Amino acid sequence: MAYNSTTGPHHHHPTTPASHSHGMGMDNMMMHMTFYFGFKNVELLFSGLVINTAGEMAGAFVAVFLLAMFYEGLKIARESLLRKSQVSIRYNSMPVPGPNGTILMETHKTVGQQMLSFPHLLQTVLHIVQVVISYFLMLIFMTYNGYLCIAVAAGAGTGYFLFSWKKAVVVDITEHCH
Repeated sequence: MAYNSTTGPHHHHPTTPASHSHGMGMDNMMMHMTFYFGFKNVELLFSGLVINTAGEMAGAFVAVFLLAMFYEGLKIARESLLRKSQVSIRYNSMPVPGPNGTILMETHKTVGQQMLSFPHLLQTVLHIVQVVISYFLMLIFMTYNGYLCIAVAAGAGTGYFLFSWKKAVVVDITEHCH
């Protein structure tokens, strides 16, 4: 591997016909292993999706930003759907020691959901979508392109800001272990 102080590392690839076939279209592409800001030959997730202009990078930035924002919204939407679909509510009471030797009764609510139900099937499909999007965002970040990394972080932050305030936090005032 050669290194040029103005342009960074360069990889030497032999030009035999065999090297072209195993490179799978990577002949003119260079995989960056450090953060950089650029918009020439930036491959985005798929071999045919290559950014080569500032306009294409701006479009990719907006798309990645929205994808990251959607990911955060999807997480909150799944939590909300889960709360709405919970069934089988049970109340369990148990004695706990109170002040001055008294006995207090704590009641805990236990909820669940049925495995063979539409809400659980919907949760499963949404979970798969969430996992795929999370890996896409990770792979986009791993391009090490500064613009795309900023888009992922800014989109996730904006999505969290817009959607997480709806997230209900249940506080059990009888809980003694914090």
